Amino acid sequence: MRTVDPAKHEAKRRHILDTAAACFARKGFDSTTVANICEAAGISSGSLFHYFPSKRAIFTAIFEQDERDIAKYVAETADSDDPWGDVLGLVDTLVEPLADPANAGLVMELVRQAGRDDEFAAMVARSDSATREGLTELLRRAAEQGQIDDSLDLATAATWITALVDGLFSRASVDTEFTPLEQLPTLRLILTRSLQAEPR
Repeated sequence: MRTVDPAKHEAKRRHILDTAAACFARKGFDSTTVANICEAAGISSGSLFHYFPSKRAIFTAIFEQDERDIAKYVAETADSDDPWGDVLGLVDTLVEPLADPANAGLVMELVRQAGRDDEFAAMVARSDSATREGLTELLRRAAEQGQIDDSLDLATAATWITALVDGLFSRASVDTEFTPLEQLPTLRLILTRSLQAEPR
């Protein structure tokens, strides 16, 4: 029996997801076909179906990966001595996909689909909840170390951070001259000045 190399398997899976994401961003979920994805990825339909049972499963997997990545990040920073730096690091991670302008369109396509599909709507809700919960935990650690104002409602602060990140995606989807990654220093400064603890 032929053994499967886990690293190669995951690399191929990621390649399919990345390629499909570009297709969905460009053509939309409804207009993208499995054949489109296979052609762009340079694979056969049989190979694709070895990894994913349907186009819908691919679309879902793209965003479910984000939930796992956030949980992993929060777990890996559990012993950090700079939790505020970890908050900013997670913000950077959330914004990083905008290095490819097509990803703004991908997220907007998910929002559009969620408006008419209960399964996609539930997925958006789970992803949003995972992001806010991860940020809330990091903010709690920062408050405990005196890095941010401990009188803040941390869940509300996490929601505001998420809203600002969402705003970058929304702006990038309608303004081709907007460069989100170049705005990161400004976003970091806004967050730091808004949330940091008052000198004692």
